[in-house]
Amino acid sequence: MTVLDAPAAELAGVAFSTWVARFGTALDSGDAGQVADCLTEDGYWRDILAFTWEYRTFHGKARVAQAMAATLPAAEPCSARVAPDRFPPRLVKRSARAVVEGYFDFDTKAGRGTGFARLLYDAADPSESRAWLLLTTLQELRGFEEKTGPRRPTGIEYATNFRGANWLDSRAKAQHYADRNPDVLIIGGGQSGLCLAARLGQVGVDALIVEKNPRIGDNWRHRYHSLTLHNEVWANSLPYLEFPPTWPAFLPKDKLAGWLEAYAEFMELNVWTGTEFCGGHYDEATREWAVQLTRPDGRVRELRVPHVVLATGSVSGVPHLPALPGLPDFAGEVIHSSQFTSGSAYQGRQAIVVGTGNSGHDVAQDLHANGAASVTMVQRHPTCVVSLVPSGTMVYALYSEGPPVDDVDLITAAIPYPVLRETYQWLTKRTCSLDNDLLEGLRAAGFETDFESDGTGFHMRYLRRGGGYYINVGCSDLIANGRIKVLQARDTTHFTARGLGLTDGTTLEADLVVLATGYENQQDTIRRQFGNEVADRIGPIWGFNEDGFMRNMWTRSAQPGIWIMGGALNEARLFSRFLALLLRAELAGRLPPPERLPLAVTPAVRAA
Repeated sequence: MTVLDAPAAELAGVAFSTWVARFGTALDSGDAGQVADCLTEDGYWRDILAFTWEYRTFHGKARVAQAMAATLPAAEPCSARVAPDRFPPRLVKRSARAVVEGYFDFDTKAGRGTGFARLLYDAADPSESRAWLLLTTLQELRGFEEKTGPRRPTGIEYATNFRGANWLDSRAKAQHYADRNPDVLIIGGGQSGLCLAARLGQVGVDALIVEKNPRIGDNWRHRYHSLTLHNEVWANSLPYLEFPPTWPAFLPKDKLAGWLEAYAEFMELNVWTGTEFCGGHYDEATREWAVQLTRPDGRVRELRVPHVVLATGSVSGVPHLPALPGLPDFAGEVIHSSQFTSGSAYQGRQAIVVGTGNSGHDVAQDLHANGAASVTMVQRHPTCVVSLVPSGTMVYALYSEGPPVDDVDLITAAIPYPVLRETYQWLTKRTCSLDNDLLEGLRAAGFETDFESDGTGFHMRYLRRGGGYYINVGCSDLIANGRIKVLQARDTTHFTARGLGLTDGTTLEADLVVLATGYENQQDTIRRQFGNEVADRIGPIWGFNEDGFMRNMWTRSAQPGIWIMGGALNEARLFSRFLALLLRAELAGRLPPPERLPLAVTPAVRAA
């Protein structure tokens, strides 16, 4: 991104305000063709709830006009204006194009919305600039606005009450649920569950988080000793509370764990730790889930709730344990990477790590650093590898450009899949050039690299598959110089009591095997907890759908009352707002049923 000079930047405000005025007039008129004319011929419109109550993408002026014609009567959008509390419009270069970026607010029948537009700047006549990318989002539901800023609680009731319950008494009662059921049960107290519960609390929804670990943050706290986040702190804050400016750019896992635990306290979230979700069944008559929870004392508590949210990440948190030939015969120790805490216990021992994603690399490096006699990684598939700095951080470069994190989130949400694909292809070419020496060293050591079949690189692989990449914090260098060995899975036969048999007839002896083989998909968790019928009805989770959003994530699923909340910290922060709004609207009886959604009667209006 290049910010253009100050005189040109002044033109950005004029160009953007002119466009917003044109767009607002078109919305007020209800003329779909006039609204679509505010976009370029090949422009994209992405809507999150504001017009469609869904996550939708439309490409090209004709499709935008169709979609607008179908949604304008029900949404009743009006009063578009330049957003006064967002980052001001700016004239920048994106991929060698001069564009004007800015934010606008608008109103709908449902509530208040915010949009982002990236205009292709017309230098000859700035007033004729049209939107290449347009995002519209619902930010607040009318009557259920967030209780922040001027709407925040006064606390006077506690200051003047000298005989009744004080604040702490009220919090204890709220958390106990002795005389009520929650509106929403959130399974999982990691960043996804916490973000959603915080959002729900601010719009008046009673949400209970159940977390199987003894403490909030244990999902990070119990991971391997050396773990540090591989993206920078400014991309990772949680709703309502930013990380302190004194914190390091790359967060150690225990620092994050402590923050999550404090966040639950600061945001007054209702949490039951040490509590196991045992499953449930749906009552069609009452439209409620009867769920069973095992409490720390072993007692089973049954709740009846209209909505259950699975918030255990884009993956389930349940280790994937492949049936590797001969592994039950191995006489040494076998653990999954989720059980690995530190290599200090394996000093002087021979280790095999199966898997070459982030966890596999970090475990191997930890073992080597703590004096393992030998460490060999078994590579089952080619792996996308990038350096931490600069390549790994380029994906999040938007977050260091200056706008507040919530504003940058809207930019990322505005990028449609085809544009994202082109951007990642360009970015991957650049990172491969920067990392050329690193990659050549890996290949010389027998490590196979791959950057997706379309050259889109590591972050697209994360979005498509949830894994299969490594951001190098030193293990690649150890592989390149031979200190950590690599075996291709095709060169192995089966495990024996002594180690791993190779195709040349020899055995790689080992005392320890670490399975860095990932985790089950959320659909597998649903299958186990709710049965095959529910899992098949919901379908696959994660990976792109036809609108370029994550499948069955952060939105209504095909199974009434089951919702999925997951993703990395930045995704949890962004999409928790929209899932909270959907839940609030459903509980208030204001979310149209699927068959009555604005586009339900016009299924031909799909993403390009």
